[in-house]
Amino acid sequence: MFLHGSSKVNEQNHLEIGGVDATELASKYGTPLYIYDVALIRERARSFKHTFEKLGVKAQVAYASKAFSSVAMFQLVEEEGLSLDVVSGGELYTAVTAGFPADRIHFHGNNKSRAELEMAIKLNIGCVVVDNFREIELIKEIAAGEKTKVPVLLRVTPGVEAHTHDYITTGQEDSKFGFDLQNGQVERAMESVLSSDAFDLLGYHCHIGSQIFDATGFVLAAEKIFTKVTYWKETFQYEPKVVNLGGGFGIRYTEEDEPMPATYYVEKIVESIKQQVKESGIAMPEIWIEPGRSLVGDAGTTIYSIGSEKVVPNVRKYVSVDGGMSDNIRPALYQAKYEAALANRMNDPKDDSVSIAGKCCESGDMLIWDLPLPQANPDDLLAVFCTGAYGYSMSNNYNRIPRPPVVFAENGEAQLVIKRETYQDLVALDLPLKSKVSQC
Repeated sequence: MFLHGSSKVNEQNHLEIGGVDATELASKYGTPLYIYDVALIRERARSFKHTFEKLGVKAQVAYASKAFSSVAMFQLVEEEGLSLDVVSGGELYTAVTAGFPADRIHFHGNNKSRAELEMAIKLNIGCVVVDNFREIELIKEIAAGEKTKVPVLLRVTPGVEAHTHDYITTGQEDSKFGFDLQNGQVERAMESVLSSDAFDLLGYHCHIGSQIFDATGFVLAAEKIFTKVTYWKETFQYEPKVVNLGGGFGIRYTEEDEPMPATYYVEKIVESIKQQVKESGIAMPEIWIEPGRSLVGDAGTTIYSIGSEKVVPNVRKYVSVDGGMSDNIRPALYQAKYEAALANRMNDPKDDSVSIAGKCCESGDMLIWDLPLPQANPDDLLAVFCTGAYGYSMSNNYNRIPRPPVVFAENGEAQLVIKRETYQDLVALDLPLKSKVSQC
């Protein structure tokens, strides 16, 4: 069985995460329960940062907070000296509540509202990643009112799309994000931004995909951008101070996945940009990246209690848990695959094959198909691994199921960082139906 980070099987045959027995955490906080291995998050963050430092390259490593956002998570990111990538007013507000330094916050999004942009600009955040022409006009108006200059990156679609192992170099122009590199949109955007006192154009941003297992796509994207850099220098007398190649670095969900270490991605990206800079004759820009899943994905484990089962003779056995698509929608949304084990019987022989069903009233609420397990009993604990990215952040109240709590475990200690929602929380924003006015 593949265990991530500090996870291990202890003397009681229980899963241990961050030096804490997962069964004890389940007993204390209930299930479903998200548990994060904080040491693994720190290790990944430092690996990205230290590789840039070793290579002598000025850089920012920004945590892509859409993977998992909370006050405690943002404080952990700040402790590790990372920057922060937010994509909504809610994520920005959470960062402010966490006391995160505004000058290390980057604001993404393809449809930022006026209110969100006003909030970001008034806070003097480090960068707005401009996504479209409407946004350019909104920033001009807001910056004029605030009498300020807004640091921005232009998001470009470089014509490179990554699908884990293969790369497509045409067609990615068909995207809801960014300015197209091939049809003149980037040049129009640059002309508008550079001619206005509202902007400090830092450089360019791109993002080519997710769950990427090698550096080929990042190298191709850098090459695509730098094929234009000399032209932009001649046309606009402009050289980028920053090149942001986004994130999407893959993790191991199952044995089918073969991710590379963080050092590999950084080394290849730096090598490529140094070569492009040399050929273009410009100064070396600062390099930014945006790991999200690769920082928290395999650091998270969800613990469920096992409930009912259903046997379909000669077909399969369904085993149900007390969560499902309300706390992990990825299997239903993406057909995502996971590995799992009984947290209270880790080394017992796996002599059964079951399919793990969620409790939502939806036939598509299946977490794992054909999972090898010991014979499972009601109230056994199922640990589903690698749920740290897009588990809690995409959780929902379908069937009015409360969201689970989140615990951070590190060095033998556990800390509750998000409380379990209650039924009272579920109705807190509800308003009663107004009675009809009786007619005379």
